[in-house]
Amino acid sequence: MSVTILDTMTDPQLFGGVFGGDSFAAWRALLGGFYGLPLAATGAETFKTITGRAETPQEAANELWLAVGRRGGKSHAAGLLAIFEACFTDHRDKLAPGEVATAMIIAADRKQARTVMRYISGLVNANPMLRRMVMRENGELIEFNNRAAIEVHTASHRAVRGYTLSAAILDEIAFWHVEGANPDVEIVAALRPALATLGGKLVALSSPYARRGVLWNQYRRHFGHESPVLVAQAPSMTMNPTLPQRVVDDAMKDDAARACAEYLAQFRSDIAGLIDPDLIERATRPKPKELPPARAVHYVAFTDPAGGGQDEFTLAIGHREGDAAVIDAVRGLRGSPAEIVKEHAAFMRAYGVRRVVGDRYAGRWPRDEFQKHGITYGVSELDRSRLYMELLAAMNSGRVELPPDQKLARQLQALERRTGRSGRDMIDHPPGGHDDLANAVAGVVATLAAQHRKPRILVGTYGHR
Repeated sequence: MSVTILDTMTDPQLFGGVFGGDSFAAWRALLGGFYGLPLAATGAETFKTITGRAETPQEAANELWLAVGRRGGKSHAAGLLAIFEACFTDHRDKLAPGEVATAMIIAADRKQARTVMRYISGLVNANPMLRRMVMRENGELIEFNNRAAIEVHTASHRAVRGYTLSAAILDEIAFWHVEGANPDVEIVAALRPALATLGGKLVALSSPYARRGVLWNQYRRHFGHESPVLVAQAPSMTMNPTLPQRVVDDAMKDDAARACAEYLAQFRSDIAGLIDPDLIERATRPKPKELPPARAVHYVAFTDPAGGGQDEFTLAIGHREGDAAVIDAVRGLRGSPAEIVKEHAAFMRAYGVRRVVGDRYAGRWPRDEFQKHGITYGVSELDRSRLYMELLAAMNSGRVELPPDQKLARQLQALERRTGRSGRDMIDHPPGGHDDLANAVAGVVATLAAQHRKPRILVGTYGHR
């Protein structure tokens, strides 16, 4: 007799001590329905509430897309599903010699991937039967003696190719960003062929975010409809009733829009993309990536300083041609801030630039450091949001030429316009993203626009000091 997902969650010899209590009742109803198992009356009502369906399914679904609030137990469910598919579903009769059935968990970044793998390892090694099945284990892989494995990966469509998958579990898919890009579409497209051989499950679990991306599209198409694709939506306290109500109440007082997404699992309506991808494509020159300095051309520079970490210390240089702002070059470096300033200063001098503009949030050290190399550092009069509004206006009127830089293009495409509690629009990168290159480019465009409206002393003239 085969072991079902509900057996796995309730059997004291398996994970009944973890998933068998009242706090996981909603998860049992959802996962039982996902696998097409009969549900008791209470479980059936819970299933219909969180899926919007009128009936419980009579057969297993192919995919599960779940928007659930923070602290709702998503990582626990992801780990459980990976173990169930690897250890209790036998795919050996479908595997070619040497082939392994892999249950793959994909997380937004390495830190999150390690967190999920530690949880899986703890469940496996706490169970004597499963522990005996383990042949090899490290921080990213557990290989079992039944030709199955569990692996964790970060969000990259290249990393998932070449696998035969028994399951693909996508953790916090609404927050996948790689250098400002959201790779969910490419990854899901790459996963489906890898799942086809074994008829593997595709499971995406995430707190909801903006009304875009694969999670939102699947929610819009399938929530509440009879379909092989099961979509569920549930507040944190539905899936985890042990969460203190005060946590949700305090979050609602601080920022109701954010709390509705994080704890009530509502997709945010106050966030929208800023720049149409077609605008970015039309504004991008085919080549070269960097235009060399030209004589009698007046250049300006803008920098977005960074003191280390994941942010790049960026610099953009541009000039005006008629009404258009041309971005000649944009660079981003990581490492010693002092060494980066030295390199950026030398690059600016090649264009005849002796003054750079940046934001005020880095304190005095950028101006002091640039001054050592003969470059004056001026503070921008515009904050980040207003810089981006200047960029948007220029791009909408076709007055920007961008370099063919893929990282820059992805950062521009990922920029978000959010309506704050005061009613004012704020523009920034998405959570987990970056906009260092985009900010430097926006600064150049805004600086050139200001000079065009009100002539000022020229910032730099190549060949005319």
